[in-house]
Amino acid sequence: MKKFLLQLQGAVIREIPVEKAEYVVGRLPDNDIVIDHPAVSGHHCKITLVGDTLFIEDLKSSNGVFLNAKKTFKSGLKNNDVIGIVKHTLKFIDDPSAPPAPAASADATMRIAPDKQKEIARVAATATQKPAMVRVIKGVVGQQEYELKASSTYIGKSDQVQIKIKGKGLFGSAPENAAKIARRLEGYFIVPVQEGYAKLNGRVLTQTQPLKDGDVIKVGGTTLQFENASTE
Repeated sequence: MKKFLLQLQGAVIREIPVEKAEYVVGRLPDNDIVIDHPAVSGHHCKITLVGDTLFIEDLKSSNGVFLNAKKTFKSGLKNNDVIGIVKHTLKFIDDPSAPPAPAASADATMRIAPDKQKEIARVAATATQKPAMVRVIKGVVGQQEYELKASSTYIGKSDQVQIKIKGKGLFGSAPENAAKIARRLEGYFIVPVQEGYAKLNGRVLTQTQPLKDGDVIKVGGTTLQFENASTE
């Protein structure tokens, strides 16, 4: 059985069984494997199955791909190889002796702890809620409204962010990634990527803050208003 373990500082975040011929890895939500870190490129690398062998290939990423701590552009993978992508790793496991997980019988009873039941219910409720949005009220660069469907929506001057902004000053300078809006089970949060650049309701943003309906976010020469119709 072939699979990848997505890890951060040794802790396994996700287990990904190899079930198709190609996986694209990157920061943007349209990737097969999403790594939410500003230093990861939008589409960082891809993993392709050719015959019985998997290959890792760098997609001209900004910070490179490392195989067993050595930079690589394209390499075949073998059991226990470790792919380094910024601060994350993908460990490749190829164990042909591992049996597939048995399917649960139709009459099997699944017992879930009460706290886990609450978590599942909360995830389901979040998934069915209409996503929040931000409206550009000053300094439009792209579109005027953005739905916040992804787990992270980046704001900045880069061509790879989801919400592009106007810069400040004579030369219109602005960070490539200034801030991001994170969608979590508890709600939406504004996170400074470049500390002290963005403002929330007129106050300089130096740490992660929760967002509520009507909040005003100023990033460079662009002002956004957060709207969340599902807020109770």
